[in-house]
Amino acid sequence: MSGHPHVGVTRQFLGMPTFQTAAREALQDAVLRRNLAHATGTIRAKRARVVAELDNWEQLRLAAEAIKDAALHRLDEHLVEFEAKATAAGATVHWARDAEEANLIVVDLVRAAGATEVVKVKSMATQEIELNEALAEAGIDAWETDLAELIVQLGDDWPSHILVPAIHRNRAEVREIFLREMGKVGRPAPEDLTDEPRRLAEAARLHLREKFLRATVAVSGANFAIADTGSLVVVESEGNGRMCLTLPETLISVVGIEKVLPSWRDLEVLLQVLPRSSTGERENPYTSIWTGPADGDGPQNVHIVLLDNGRTQVLADPKGRDALRCIRCSACLNVCPVYERAGGHSYGSVYPGPIGAVLTPQLRGTASEIDRSLPYASSLCGACFDVCPVRIDIPSMLVHLRTRVVDENRGGIPSAEQIAMKAGGWVMADHRRLSGVEKMAGAGGKVLRSRALGGKENLTSLPWPARGWSEARDAPVPPVESFRSWWERTEGGTRE
Repeated sequence: MSGHPHVGVTRQFLGMPTFQTAAREALQDAVLRRNLAHATGTIRAKRARVVAELDNWEQLRLAAEAIKDAALHRLDEHLVEFEAKATAAGATVHWARDAEEANLIVVDLVRAAGATEVVKVKSMATQEIELNEALAEAGIDAWETDLAELIVQLGDDWPSHILVPAIHRNRAEVREIFLREMGKVGRPAPEDLTDEPRRLAEAARLHLREKFLRATVAVSGANFAIADTGSLVVVESEGNGRMCLTLPETLISVVGIEKVLPSWRDLEVLLQVLPRSSTGERENPYTSIWTGPADGDGPQNVHIVLLDNGRTQVLADPKGRDALRCIRCSACLNVCPVYERAGGHSYGSVYPGPIGAVLTPQLRGTASEIDRSLPYASSLCGACFDVCPVRIDIPSMLVHLRTRVVDENRGGIPSAEQIAMKAGGWVMADHRRLSGVEKMAGAGGKVLRSRALGGKENLTSLPWPARGWSEARDAPVPPVESFRSWWERTEGGTRE
């Protein structure tokens, strides 16, 4: 059973238009905006209710921030310890510098297991490296088992949300996708399928069950990797992950190196803040933890691929590395007014929303137009920082990245703003120069306030190069007399 429509499609993220262009088109889609407003509003309200139940929520956020910072500050040591403990437990640890290496490792492992298909747990890391496409090129089918990921895959689509990848689809659209596509790749949807959520979920379960029972290889990511025990942790809400993590003979987990935590006890805090921030639940429905293989129980061949793919580059930036604290809860997406209106596809990345706007340009660089535009995909309202369970200051990071985008793409030529600031600094460094400029401005003010110009107090249009300023705001007419001149005239220049 092969040739699924999605796995052979290469995502052309880097060929996409800028965020601003894509968002302008998305704003014209009334159905998309209605779907997004309903979904994000529902999740936002659920989160607010369960967070309000805790009187120590801010303390938990501070603790989660400290835990992730401690992990990142000694990341090299924790990774070495994780490898040693995981290997001692019977797992095989692989290191991948980039997406190409990671994909080659996974493809070789699947081939070595003699498999032509894999079942997958929802994983942002495998989407980031486009593993499904790499497997398809090798003649291997990758079946997404998360309900929302299944909808995206069957619909020949791509995710638009970290937590709810099919958030841009409504129930009627999901029903049509199931009826049209399920029969092409497995058990068809019932002919009398309705758009009732219970019926849609039932159709997905029946369709996936044969794949769960047949597959001999599973691919997962991990929410956390525990250094002092060599354990991996996956949290999910549907039970599909538990099926993938326990039934197949071979389990391959692709894990970003930033997912490592120093110790087992760190989970106490993170498993409190993650479900409340992501799904608005007090406790995660399914939390799977494994440490290597166990005799006669679950996968007997356990492989872990530790993925860099630009993460050490992010770690090297003192102002940008905080983005690696992200635990993929998606709370920032659900409160962002820009995301709610523009949707996830406008970001041209598997990481949409505010966190994607700071993480993607750091992982991929700013060589392409879409990546250069992402730091500007925000109003800087600060709502994302307020809800982030690990306190990533996304607004400040966006400003930092905007500066970097400008600096990296100027080609060494100073901007007009830089020239103006340097000129202003030179003038203000000497009171005589400042006095001379004030007298010139006063003379200009007299002319502008003359009867010929109607005595205007503000200017609505200035000549180039100041035209850009006056197009968006009124510019005050310079006073005819500066404070320095007034003081000299009225006080005789005395300083008493």
